[in-house]
Amino acid sequence: MKLTNRTILITGGSDGIGLAFAAKFASLGNEVIVTGRRQALLDKVKATHPRIHTIQSDVGDPSQIAMLAERVKKAFPRLDVLMNNAGISRYRNLTLESPDLNQLMSEMDINVGGVVRMTSAFIDLLKTNKGTLINVSSALAFVPLPCLPIYCATKAAIHSYTQSLRFQLEDSGVEVVELMPPAVRTVMTSDLADGSIALITTDKLVELSMADLAAGRLEIHLEERSNWRSCDAWRPISSTGSSGRRRSPWCLPARYRPSRVISKPSARRVGRDAGAIGRPRWRPIPPKLKSKKENFHVVEG
Repeated sequence: MKLTNRTILITGGSDGIGLAFAAKFASLGNEVIVTGRRQALLDKVKATHPRIHTIQSDVGDPSQIAMLAERVKKAFPRLDVLMNNAGISRYRNLTLESPDLNQLMSEMDINVGGVVRMTSAFIDLLKTNKGTLINVSSALAFVPLPCLPIYCATKAAIHSYTQSLRFQLEDSGVEVVELMPPAVRTVMTSDLADGSIALITTDKLVELSMADLAAGRLEIHLEERSNWRSCDAWRPISSTGSSGRRRSPWCLPARYRPSRVISKPSARRVGRDAGAIGRPRWRPIPPKLKSKKENFHVVEG
């Protein structure tokens, strides 16, 4: 990916990962636009980074995405990078009935619906400008954290969606990149127990990611180079760890835990993958999937 002379739109750019990338891209002389839901945070971004353009917009609202697309296309017709970064996470106890079924889908609406709708709203402009699309998924797409079940599912969905998108845009001139960060120290992870999960800083994430982007990598895995313990750091164990402290079985604040957690494998196991609730069997991140054109079929109906 070319890192200079670009016009870049970053969703969820008022804080955390999005802001860190926005600041780095702006420091390289790029035209950078960030969006966010909270105007107060956007005002703070503008005061700290005068070169960055800010627009209030919620990717969870289709009507706001449509207005955003219309505004950006008029003001920034050379837009050639879209970074779908906006996302939320919620602790979920799936053993209890949800009192609000609409709210239960909030992560899906923003983390998945936002990416799909933003991509559709800007795809024609990206094709015209031979641009780059960056989707931020997560290492949790492959190693789910049980206390964030829907969030992890959304990231798995983004991984799958991005692979299909890359294949369909193969001959369009649009570069499709997937960034899969490990656990990053942001507001979203601020309430995780200290020491229970290894976190990297946003600056470290940007440093490693920019090197891969410059090298032209389309799938950016950072868990090894960031010294992130991809299995141990996220393993929701219930036994006493090496430090002698007893860790939460789901790495979960007490108020979200179920009253009873099964700690022994079920008597009825399917192969080697079944086990206790909250203790999935970990697998390494799979190798890149190489799509073959002859296996792609368009079904019309």
